[in-house]
Formats: sequence, C-alpha cells, structure tokens
Amino acid sequence: MMSTSFLHPCLRRMLGDRGGNFGIMTAIMMPVLLGAAGLAIDYSNMALSKRELQEATDSAALAAATALASGAASTTADAEAIAKDFVSGQMANYVDTDAISSIKAGTSVDIDVSATATSKSYKVTVATSYGIAATPFMSVLGYKTLNIGASTSTSSGTSDTKTALSMELVLDQSGSMGEKTTTCATYNGKNCKTYVTKIDALKKAADALFDALDTADPDHSLVRTGAYSYNNGLIYNSQKTQIKSMSGMAWGTATTATYVSGITASGGTDATEPMRQATLSIAKASDGSDVETQAHAVKGNTIVSRYIILMTDGEMTGNTGVWQSSFDQNVRNQCDATKTAGIKIFTVAFMAPDKGKQLLQYCASPGGNYYEAETMEKLVASFTSIAKEATKAVTLLTN
Repeated sequence: MMSTSFLHPCLRRMLGDRGGNFGIMTAIMMPVLLGAAGLAIDYSNMALSKRELQEATDSAALAAATALASGAASTTADAEAIAKDFVSGQMANYVDTDAISSIKAGTSVDIDVSATATSKSYKVTVATSYGIAATPFMSVLGYKTLNIGASTSTSSGTSDTKTALSMELVLDQSGSMGEKTTTCATYNGKNCKTYVTKIDALKKAADALFDALDTADPDHSLVRTGAYSYNNGLIYNSQKTQIKSMSGMAWGTATTATYVSGITASGGTDATEPMRQATLSIAKASDGSDVETQAHAVKGNTIVSRYIILMTDGEMTGNTGVWQSSFDQNVRNQCDATKTAGIKIFTVAFMAPDKGKQLLQYCASPGGNYYEAETMEKLVASFTSIAKEATKAVTLLTN
C-alpha cells in the first residue's frame, strides 16, 4: 500500500483535513431528516383523518341497518343512499367540499339480506376512502397525497317472536245493559229517534277488539279467545253460578265474536263465578298440562300471555237491586286469585256508578290497565287500546 508520504504536500493536507465532514453529512442526511419530520406530521394527520372516517362509516352502517329493520328504508337502494349521505354528512364537519365529493364517489355500500319464515336480517358493509394532501416535507420522498380508508359492517333485522296469548272476556249482560247511551242510532230530522243501548255499544267495542286481534294474528296461530257473560246467576248442581252463558276458547276471534253478538241484557249483577271460571279456563298449570298450554304447543307457541277483560256497567247487586258488600268482596278476592295465577286483568267501567268503578280499579292489574268509559266512542277506544296492549308481544322487533 502506498504511503501518503510520497503524495504532494498539498494533497496530503487536503486528505488529512476533517473540517467539512459535518457539512457533507448534513447535506447527505437532510432529505432523510426532512422526510422523517414530514412522516411524523403526516402520520398524525392520517391517524386523525382515519378515526374521523371510521366514525363516519360506523354511523352510516348502523343508520342503514336500522332503517331497513324499522321499515324507514323500504328498499336496499334507499338504505344505500342513507349510508352514503351519512358518511358525507359527517365528514363535512372536517373536510372541504372537494374532499366531500371524493368521499361520496369513493363510498361503497354492500347489503346482504337473509330471510327465514319468521325473520329477516340485514348485514350492511360501508367502505370508503379518499386522499389527503401530504406536507411539503413528504414531497422530498415523492408523496403528493396520502390515501386513507375505513370499512364497517353491522347487522340488524326483524324477527317474529312467537309470544302468543289466550284471552277471556268476562262481560256484563245484566238488565242495566239494556239502557240507552248518549250515542244516537237514528235521527228523526234534527232530533235523535233512537239511541244506542249499552249492550249494543259493548258489541261494537268487542268488534273493535276482535279486529285488532285479527290484525296482529291474521293466520290465527297465536291468539285464542273465549267469553263469559254474566248477570245475577243461574242455578245448576245446587250452586248459584252467576254465569249466564259462555263461549269456549278457540283459535282467532270468530267463535267468540259470534257468541258476543248474540248476548242480551237481563237480570242483576255478580261477576264472581265468571271470573273464577275464566281463570280456571286459561290459568297455566305448573306442569304444563292445562288446556291452553297444550293447545298452543300444537302451534309451536312456547310463550303464552294470559289475559282477562272484566267489564261492567254497574255494581255487584246479585238479584237484590242494591249494592251488596259481600258480593263486591267476593269479586275482589277472585281478582286477587286471578292475578296470583299469573293472569293480567284489564277492567272496563262503562257508565258505571262509583261502587262499580272502585271495584274495577281494584281488580285491574297494576300499570294503567283500568279503563273508564262514559260514551260508546270511549268504550270502543278502550277495547281497541286493550287489544293493542295485549298484542304488543305477538310480534317484537329485534335490532
């Protein structure tokens, strides 16, 4: 190896001088340092923008899936539009109009619909991306824009939960039910010629109830109904039964509706025995051996709600014509037993005196299940409201 001692003195001095190393190294490293600084800044910007975009797609997918499940979006095309609008609308809080146009154009929405006999589910996937401008530092490394993206999938749907019901109507058909209401049936000029009787108002209200039940269960596979009507009682087996007549439990409402349409007003008032019989008719046995549980099992109904509607226009008089404390207490005791059996009681006082109202307020299950009607129109509304409340559990929306 040749020694530097043989080199020209000037060349030796130049080779031995280290004074410019820092400048040279700085010149070499400057692009790398600038790129690193740009990368740190742009990485921070990208992380923030990606989080904002992810939140937008999360909200969009949830909004579209919910809209489909609730019926707010009738078609998948409607849901796609909702998702895209949601993404662009939320991102408008962070980016300019040019970026919004790019985001909307770059957003894709995929909707997968699955249906069975009792349910429909929706899987919504929203994906989007757009480019953000890079800092000048990153230009050193050749990057003008940086692309970010986000994707979200969510599911929602509807399912028909088979929560069936058995309902007994316990209806007053005592003599006072033949009295007139304030609702006019026919006019003679400007004056009312005939007024609707209480018993006819009851039939109209019952029809409204049956219509609402049929709407909730058009196939008659979830709802079973029956009815007892009562006055002061009949005698058989040496016992006063207080049951005028009855309609057995049957699927749907047709059999019960036919029965109710034929009842007439006569006699006094005592609801004790019909309440007892109605309770026995639909109460659930601990071992599931009762008639209603078995009947519903045939249709595949494992969850069955049980209801009684107790209606009167009077007070408990028996055949005496005046209120009887013992009869009133007997009905209260039976109502207690009915609730203990797991049956929900709706009560309706129709143009009833105070004693009758007080009794029905006591008998109604807690939670606003007592109804008071002074007109036929209010009676119809009360029975319709009861039907809607009872059928809430027939079909449940699951999101």
